[in-house]
Amino acid sequence: MPKLKTHRGAAKRFRRTASGKIVRSKAFKQHILTSKSTKRKRNLRGTATVSAADTPRLDRMLPK
Repeated sequence: MPKLKTHRGAAKRFRRTASGKIVRSKAFKQHILTSKSTKRKRNLRGTATVSAADTPRLDRMLPK
């Protein structure tokens, strides 16, 4: 069976932690930031884990 190819678009957006979870960056923090409150922008920092519903799809896109 041939090797599985990594989905390059997904590889640039998601990464896998040491325990195997997939993390993503949060949306809505790229532009038009003047109209967003400081609290809202602060809460958009960092990463979030991918939901359980999307994890099987990303497991296929990001083979180990």
